[in-house]
Amino acid sequence: MYIKNKKRMFALADCNSFYASCERVFNPKLKNKPVVVLSNNDGCIVARTNEAKALGIKMGEPLFKAQKTIKKYNVKVFSSNYALYGSMSNRVMKILEQSFPNIEIYSIDEAFMEISSLKKNYNYYKYAINVREIILKWTGIPISIGIGETKTLAKIANYIVKNNSKINGVFDITKIKNKKKILEQIKVEEIWGIGNKISKLLIKNNIKNAYEFTQKDNRWVRKNINILGLKTKMELNGIPCYELENNFKLRKSCCVSRSFGKKIKSLKDITEAVSAYITRAAEKIRNEKLVSNNINLYIRTNPFNKNPKEYYANSISISLDYPTNDTITLNKKTLIGLNKIFRKGYLYQKAGVILSGLEAENKDFHLFKEDNERKKTLMSAFDYINQRYGKNSLHIASEGIEKRWLMKRSRCSSNFTTSLKDLLIVKC
Repeated sequence: MYIKNKKRMFALADCNSFYASCERVFNPKLKNKPVVVLSNNDGCIVARTNEAKALGIKMGEPLFKAQKTIKKYNVKVFSSNYALYGSMSNRVMKILEQSFPNIEIYSIDEAFMEISSLKKNYNYYKYAINVREIILKWTGIPISIGIGETKTLAKIANYIVKNNSKINGVFDITKIKNKKKILEQIKVEEIWGIGNKISKLLIKNNIKNAYEFTQKDNRWVRKNINILGLKTKMELNGIPCYELENNFKLRKSCCVSRSFGKKIKSLKDITEAVSAYITRAAEKIRNEKLVSNNINLYIRTNPFNKNPKEYYANSISISLDYPTNDTITLNKKTLIGLNKIFRKGYLYQKAGVILSGLEAENKDFHLFKEDNERKKTLMSAFDYINQRYGKNSLHIASEGIEKRWLMKRSRCSSNFTTSLKDLLIVKC
């Protein structure tokens, strides 16, 4: 169940207020100013700088509820710019990959590293400080690094860094022999791997912090939670149970879904949106050299409509004749499905496509090899043009031109790192 090796050592690197930090990189005037970034369609606050947190702005809070505070303190507000954030994330992760021998990219702004092999030549703390300074210098993104004997302890060490301004970006929890005082500061709901349901169970049984959880009998944990809960408890006690997950795994499905910038009624508008979504999904699986066996399509109106007669939702599963990642084929099949489930007279709020039954692309993945080669050549040219000249430089006709259904992004910054026309101009 666990690896008996007292010399194991892990680190967790986490970008500070990542989305907001990306905005600050290209606008130095935002330094030390309160900044927030919004979710899709400018709905809720999904990223905040420390200055914004100090004003009482909450994570996940709807924009309209925070407007009074935003206006009073001149908080800078940005729409999500995923192209920029993805590009900046790649830059940070590449530096981490070059700096550490074993890495697991956990999310767009987090990565676990196993650093045991560095001990022969480096001091863990000093090495982490140096990497942090390099990332800040080369990308402008501030990060926090937590070091621990397990992934869970590294996560706690990182939490301590984030919540203590006196710590200089790196905290090594392995230097603390008696971790009781530290673990007592960590509420059970803040423990990595402990979800809302389990935390309520623990609190109900008078277990309110990480230290109290470590003192609970193993049999009780196994019986009342599960084996994963027991592993978490052992990790808190310094026994590594979770390895880095850095082996590439084929994804099982690919989903692209969005809420529309405004509710749409016509089949033409929803056709454009669905075509754009299936095009993006096809690009994603081609990039990973995968093909799909099935398409799932869904459309729905606002589920919170007061009048139940105004609500409509439907979905359809579309089996493909052969596995493919060809945009044109997938789009045709999807639009046939859309015509079957679309109903007139409703105001639609959201649609989504899911490519499922994914498998590795094979050169002979169907009988009509000559036809397959032509489609593959066409899609390669399609992807090259969009990569070379910018996203959506080339698209299928059914995606439309006006795109009135696009997400609301009225406060979006420029694509400084992914679009030539948005490159910053330096005047000397």
